[in-house]
Amino acid sequence: MTFLELAKERFSERYFDSKPVEDEKLKLILEAGRIAPTGCNYQPQRIYVIKSEEAKEKAISTKASLSGCPLVLLVCYDSDEVWHNPREEGYNCGEQDASSVALSMMFEATELGVHSLWIRGFNSDDVRKAFDLPENHVPAMMVALGYPSADSHPAKLHSDKKPLDDTVIYI
Repeated sequence: MTFLELAKERFSERYFDSKPVEDEKLKLILEAGRIAPTGCNYQPQRIYVIKSEEAKEKAISTKASLSGCPLVLLVCYDSDEVWHNPREEGYNCGEQDASSVALSMMFEATELGVHSLWIRGFNSDDVRKAFDLPENHVPAMMVALGYPSADSHPAKLHSDKKPLDDTVIYI
């Protein structure tokens, strides 16, 4: 499968089966995140693997929409280790680094037959409190992982992509 085929195959899964993700597959997914590109290769990502029912309940309490998935990755970045742009005061790559890591893990999951859902509908402070995260670990997103249920299907908008001419500008 080519990368474009893989990217087109992946969709935001909202209907998970309760079957757990195998540890071997989880390690490969986490490895994809480990080798993802980050600003100046500082690798500030901190990934919390949420597997226990107690931890999933904490995540749900933050208003994260977890749809009964068996596994959640809380992707944070360490604000003490993130690259800061010396040409733009106050700018750092934390969100971009976390996004790069999350997307790499999601594509690896797709390659392995594991579905995923990018989740950002939560308040970072609520997540930090629920999991007693260090102040420098900034929650960026959660990635729900699991196998699709019988009800699995892409959302209507999944294949509704704008033409390149609407999103690419040649200078």
